[in-house]
Amino acid sequence: MGAKSIAVLTSGGDAPGMNAAVRAVVRSAISFGMKVYGVKRGYNGLLHGDVEEMNLRSVSDIMQHGGTALFTARSPEFNTPEGVQKAAEMCRKLGIDGVVVIGGDGSFRGARDLTNAGVLCIGVPGTIDNDIACTDYTIGYDTALNTAMEMIDRIRDTTESHDRCSVVEVMGRRCGDIALHTSIAVGAIATLVPEVPYDFEKDVIARIRMAQTTGKRHFIVVVAEGVGHTQEITERIQKETGIESRATVLGHVQRGGSPTLRDRVVASRMGYHAVELLEKGLGNRVVAMKGEEIVDFDITEALEMPRVFDEKLYGISAKLSI
Repeated sequence: MGAKSIAVLTSGGDAPGMNAAVRAVVRSAISFGMKVYGVKRGYNGLLHGDVEEMNLRSVSDIMQHGGTALFTARSPEFNTPEGVQKAAEMCRKLGIDGVVVIGGDGSFRGARDLTNAGVLCIGVPGTIDNDIACTDYTIGYDTALNTAMEMIDRIRDTTESHDRCSVVEVMGRRCGDIALHTSIAVGAIATLVPEVPYDFEKDVIARIRMAQTTGKRHFIVVVAEGVGHTQEITERIQKETGIESRATVLGHVQRGGSPTLRDRVVASRMGYHAVELLEKGLGNRVVAMKGEEIVDFDITEALEMPRVFDEKLYGISAKLSI
């Protein structure tokens, strides 16, 4: 029997496109004849009943905004068996049969626990890091890429004017996808990611020196957040090459801003698919994108999948950046 009353929440870090997913969940649920509730501040809000019924107008004019209209928060209490039971009891009290959870791996573990406690849950991948193994694409990733590219293009203007080397750190936690794709887009001389061990002399200094012999005088090095040591890397480049070097950490600027068309459309498709699953009485699933197709997996299966880094693309990046 399908769910008759569902809730939607956003958990973990915010990502551009989450609002489009919330909108899709609310409006598709209503089209299926369901009641739908918005939960404020993630699992923490669910624990404390910070929930309101939503209608078609509740999600008007939100999809073009970054962040999450439902807000988000960490919830140490929910990460305990007692917390999960408390959340399940709140769902039963409010008559909620299913919950759509928009977030990352940690959010999905919470969705799995809540499903095991008797509440159907569907996970929708929302994180700029693109670090969820079961899906080729996560909501917010494209916007973060475009933001990073735009910021580095701006940094390049000064870098070129002063014959400098700019070392730019981008986000991604332990995933190097933002760094790799941004690096190709901006023509960086070197890319450092946590998935690939690097030889600093060979992969950074030697590349800069070789490019100098061809007449190049300004350089961009992109460093993934998971590599870190950005200031140390910058100082070492200046010391060993004599090139004036500057470090820039882009930080949370990549998590904000109006989502791109791709993020809005993918989020809408994923949100609709999540409601379809609940309407069929299915839970403990994660919505994913494979190629251009929207699919779903068992949550436990999804969490156990190994993430594969595109080493071929990394090699292409190295060849194109000389």
